Amino acid sequence: MTENDPLVARRRRLIFRANHRGTFETDIIIGDFVRDTVATMTEAELTDMEAVMQMPDPELTDWLFGRLPLPAENVNPMLRRMVESCRAKNNG
Repeated sequence: MTENDPLVARRRRLIFRANHRGTFETDIIIGDFVRDTVATMTEAELTDMEAVMQMPDPELTDWLFGRLPLPAENVNPMLRRMVESCRAKNNG
């Protein structure tokens, strides 16, 4: 991969957006997940993660911690992976 690869730019943007969500709690949770996984994300996974980044922090945080069930209309593979990762860290 080169610096001119469009996936490199998308990954960089995702890392920035994941770490600058607006609330400290979600910056840490989402930022850590994205940093840990973004390098291996496919184009489709990047698209799913970009969709997750559009979700509001309060709902996303409630889903990540299991305070609210994941609504079927918002679930994509990356959101499910993020939820599983977050819950594993909090239960382990």
